Amino acid sequence: MIYHKPVLADEVAQGLDVCLGRNYIDCTVGGGGHAEKILAATGPAGKLLGLDWDGEAIARARERLARYGRRVILVQSSYTKIKEVIYDKKFNSFHGILIDLGLSSDQLQNSGRGFSFQVNEPLDMRFAPAENELTAARILNEWPAAEIENLLRANADERNAKRIVAKIVERRKVRKIENTLDLTQLIMSAMPPRFGRAKINPATKTFQALRMAVNDEIGNIKQFLTAALEIMPIGCRLATITFHSTEDRVVKDFFKLNSRDCLCPPEIPVCVCGHKAQLKLITHKPIIPSEDEIKENWRSRSAKLRVVERVGR
Repeated sequence: MIYHKPVLADEVAQGLDVCLGRNYIDCTVGGGGHAEKILAATGPAGKLLGLDWDGEAIARARERLARYGRRVILVQSSYTKIKEVIYDKKFNSFHGILIDLGLSSDQLQNSGRGFSFQVNEPLDMRFAPAENELTAARILNEWPAAEIENLLRANADERNAKRIVAKIVERRKVRKIENTLDLTQLIMSAMPPRFGRAKINPATKTFQALRMAVNDEIGNIKQFLTAALEIMPIGCRLATITFHSTEDRVVKDFFKLNSRDCLCPPEIPVCVCGHKAQLKLITHKPIIPSEDEIKENWRSRSAKLRVVERVGR
């Protein structure tokens, strides 16, 4: 069977300082690619706790990682609940945490939930349908135009947001926008002529923005970072892979803030806040895929890896 290939796999293993006998947490186990590499490098005693909000992803990971037996613990849960999961599973000793905010090829192509503009599917986009009532179709058909435009700009830096929203509003007056083909055609009709030579499909950013809004991905990453900092023992490393500037900015700012000893304004000559750094930057600049990796897996082109280590409390 052909499995999804993980992004920056070697760089993740190096950043997390993966070693024999150590335990790790993969908060977005997805297709199981990163988890498989970690388990192969930590055997025969190292364990991995894998989380994913998407039940279908957990099923794929369970199949891929079956040969590792009891060394693997898989839980269907959002990464925002990492604290509750490690307590519930008594996964008390671990040396590294990974969160990869990208989607696997299986989620994009075979979900039946409309994550990709390349497959005609209902506009759902929920990672966990049983836990979330908001769908992409509801946003497109019910939200005010100004709110849709704002999420396209905020979540995807979409420069043509106003044009796209105008087409959405025009269409929904006639009939609902229900599937990915409907939306893709609307987006294409909104593009200026120069987009015929665009490097990426013009629908890419709109689909990304909708998925992020449906699943509250920016709010979730902020919640996760706070929870991860609370549970990380000294010496534990945290690796994040982001695929969008907004996500990367949230991670970068959090790491920068918590790697500083003093948070006082520069005009105050002596520290009065008493803040102490809790993190050390392992990567001062994000690690990005090589040209060879991008050629082999074009979806990796926007990936950015950042790594920190817990140093104090």
